Amino acid sequence: MALKMNYVVRETGINLWRNVTLTVASMVTVAASLALVGSALLLRQGVENLTARWEGGIEFIVFLQPNATEDQRAAVEQALTDNPEVDTISYVDQQAAYDEFKELFRNSPDLVDAVTAEVLPPSYRVVPRVPDAEVVAALGEQFETRPGVREVVFAFDTVRSIQAVSATISLYIFVAAVVLLVVAGLLILNTIRMAMFARRREIEVMKLVGATNWFIRVPFMLEGMIQGLVGGAFAVLLILGLATLFGSIGGSDDLAIFQGLAVAGSELVTICLLLMGIGIVVGAIGSGIAVTRFLDV
Repeated sequence: MALKMNYVVRETGINLWRNVTLTVASMVTVAASLALVGSALLLRQGVENLTARWEGGIEFIVFLQPNATEDQRAAVEQALTDNPEVDTISYVDQQAAYDEFKELFRNSPDLVDAVTAEVLPPSYRVVPRVPDAEVVAALGEQFETRPGVREVVFAFDTVRSIQAVSATISLYIFVAAVVLLVVAGLLILNTIRMAMFARRREIEVMKLVGATNWFIRVPFMLEGMIQGLVGGAFAVLLILGLATLFGSIGGSDDLAIFQGLAVAGSELVTICLLLMGIGIVVGAIGSGIAVTRFLDV
């Protein structure tokens, strides 16, 4: 028995409206779960972008003792200048460090008032020729024991910390998303089974007059796919809002460090298409299982 498009559309619409409460619940659950998946993907991609930007200018900072002598400072500077693995260096004296401190903590005036330039260490900010973490670590360790050096701080330590936190957050988000996707699939399955149960007499008559299982199955499977598709569309809207929020945060002077979290347009399109595809697949699987079980009874 050949399928007609008007029959498929009509039957799918009837099924969706018959169990409108369960249909809406399924769509909302799909949207929530896919929004979590998209959030995790956005976070991971944003951290990768931020890390790539930092790795391009990876550096280490040689902090001197606040009371380091001029000879000690000059010796460190000479050693950095003569080192063939060092690309550029910049010296930040105590006053410049204090100016940065006031800028960073301008919203905490009590803290700023409690600190003076004399207690802040001067430093050398070093950009190596080879931006490899291991090379930078080996280079920085050469200056840790020099007279007048307080400590050597590596930028990639911060990068690794951000990556570790991001991985943990993404893991929890993905676990929650998977649980919600399973719940969404079960809701879709239950919705389809109720729709088929309500029309069991019609289905029996259709099978008696020669309708194939696929003729009966397609409208119900399309119903599940539409639920997944609509849920995916709502998730995409939420993700677009979240991406806009990332962009606005990065554009703020107070939170300029998060500018690298912005996701490129092509990356955002890929994430949105992936969410839509997952929604359709979840709907197809849930409805397919429900239809198969019912027809096999």
